[in-house]
Amino acid sequence: MTISTNLLLATVAGVLLNLTPCVLPALPIKLRSIGRVVGNGRRERLLAGVALLAGTLTFFGALALATAWLNWTWGTLFQAVWFRAALAAVLAGLGVYSLAGRGFQPPQWAYRVQGAGYAEPYLAGLLAAILSTPCTGPFLGGVMAFALTQAPSTIFALFIAVGVGLALPYLLLLARPGLIVRVPRSGPWLSRVQQVMGLVLLAGATFFATTVGPERFGMLLWSGWLGVLTFWLLRALWIGPGFGARLVPAVVLATLATASLAIQFTQAGTAGDRLAWRPLTGSELVAARTAGDPVLIEFTADWCINCKVLEQTVYASDTIVKSAQAKNIRLLRADLTRPDARLDAYLRSFGGAGLPFAVVLRADGSIHRRLPDLFTVSTLKAAIETSTD
Repeated sequence: MTISTNLLLATVAGVLLNLTPCVLPALPIKLRSIGRVVGNGRRERLLAGVALLAGTLTFFGALALATAWLNWTWGTLFQAVWFRAALAAVLAGLGVYSLAGRGFQPPQWAYRVQGAGYAEPYLAGLLAAILSTPCTGPFLGGVMAFALTQAPSTIFALFIAVGVGLALPYLLLLARPGLIVRVPRSGPWLSRVQQVMGLVLLAGATFFATTVGPERFGMLLWSGWLGVLTFWLLRALWIGPGFGARLVPAVVLATLATASLAIQFTQAGTAGDRLAWRPLTGSELVAARTAGDPVLIEFTADWCINCKVLEQTVYASDTIVKSAQAKNIRLLRADLTRPDARLDAYLRSFGGAGLPFAVVLRADGSIHRRLPDLFTVSTLKAAIETSTD
């Protein structure tokens, strides 16, 4: 594909990143930033949009420079324990503020900048960009693989295109405030929505905190989050006040129940028969070629939310387990939670640029199918079943 085609795909990928669970924790701050200037003049909305875009491009520009000249891979920043710990602390603080009904309040000096406080939309754009790194979204794996083969200027342009796409939906809302100006901006139900966003922020904080400490510590944190969620649901359903305020927790409860049933249905029959992964090593690849076995390699990390989604749904599916057994496919896993130059080299050699990423190899070691980003059970099943054709 041409550079212009990949620039378009990069922009679309940035837009789609807004739908991933990684970027969701930044949603409360983005909406609050837009809400502050919806009723203001065109100049104020323009400055807010520029600030939000600048925050997004600050991170993507720095990441582009690191990729082009420091040979970083997508998601390198999250391999640092200190960064995940700091991010968890920031999200936890924002979550507590939102859950308490106060929302996000930047320092008072920020409001004195040009008299409007454009630090908040800048921070919203920056935070969304940072959070997007573990979730590379549709098309982005292929686009970044293409970028790594290009000149530094092209790499920079592709990353900037992703950043523009990530900010684009919010720039449109700021340019056309009529799209959201009719939405009520007060009332008990809106307070409940803000509290839901606080719970989302706390869930994001919990997830990243679990990648820092031991597994027992993680289980304790998730138990605490579930306790907070349960208490909030019971209190919100009981107190209300009014139908609208009770409808919000009811929708949350229905959504959680549906998601839980979907996961249980996907994992039905696999509790005692999971895929038996082995670490990715050169000797394992040689052994597979010697034995004439196809290979499925998963590149994952503890901080990659989309990786965990795939592991709890697609890889846990009874259909995939049976297909892997029928084809006698060798299962190898590359854990990039911490920096590993050897595994990074494998990721690049197979055409990957971000997580999640999987690749199916034929018995002779050649690439049969690349699976960047999120994919379905049927997609992986087809890749496994045709690996010996």
